[in-house]
Amino acid sequence: MKIRHVVESQQFTLPMLVELFSIADQMERVLARGGTQDYQNKIMASLFYEHSTRTRFSLESAMYRLGGKVLSTERANTFSSVVAGETLEDTIRVIGNYADVIVLRHNDLGGAQRAAQVSSIPIINAGDGKGGQHPTQALLDLYTIYKGIGTIEGVKVALVGNLTDGRTVRSLAYLLGKFERVKLYFIAPKSFQIKQDILDYLTKHNVWFELQSDLKKILPEVDVVYSTRIEPELLTQRGERLETISQYFIDDTILKLLPPHALVMHPLPRLHEISPTVDTDPRAAYFKQTRNGVLIRMALLASVLGY
Repeated sequence: MKIRHVVESQQFTLPMLVELFSIADQMERVLARGGTQDYQNKIMASLFYEHSTRTRFSLESAMYRLGGKVLSTERANTFSSVVAGETLEDTIRVIGNYADVIVLRHNDLGGAQRAAQVSSIPIINAGDGKGGQHPTQALLDLYTIYKGIGTIEGVKVALVGNLTDGRTVRSLAYLLGKFERVKLYFIAPKSFQIKQDILDYLTKHNVWFELQSDLKKILPEVDVVYSTRIEPELLTQRGERLETISQYFIDDTILKLLPPHALVMHPLPRLHEISPTVDTDPRAAYFKQTRNGVLIRMALLASVLGY
């Protein structure tokens, strides 16, 4: 599979996803033997304007496993050039002379698209803006569902938490909407519900969805619970009570309502969403997500570097 940039979930067709998963399966075998040196002459620039641990380390690990090299920063907003007023576009043009691919996390909505429009080398969106997109996370999430459930078609997924601002759930909803007979439950307080643009997309593509605030009501019905964080400081800002968080807390009691085959997922880091007692349950998939993230990102890097 050859792709130029990874900017948004919508760019991936079903055949592309099938091929990407096949490449990720191959990368699992590559990883098992300690990696490869196929890309030893390639350099990835890791350009993060926002702090990150998992995404940055996962992508850098993926590049190293492919045999490549990494130029890295997660304090790009403190560059002297940025402080002096250099535009994102000019920064991208310059770094394009130093590397073969740029992984970008930007604080502005549409930052990755702006970068891709001027870049001479591939851009991989590692998250842009509050309520923007995070396509590599969504792809690893989809891959985790595929590996855990065995299929994507007909899957029933509960997306829980701060859905208004959550770029991971927005990106995942776009991807899930490409498959037949998928059912999506958006579980959140009213002031944290999914935005209308996602609902319009799902309606246009005839994807079934339901807006809910009661997690327990739908648990017996779903194959996947995808939990995200509701920031306590946002609760008071949006007129919600702090106790609201407890309504979405996943513990052993909640697990009893969940089917035996189901998955509990989270993009991490978790704070008040999932009890540590859930970690040993075979349905807990959030640490599997982190491992799958390396495989998917190896596959994506190999694809853009082979463009």
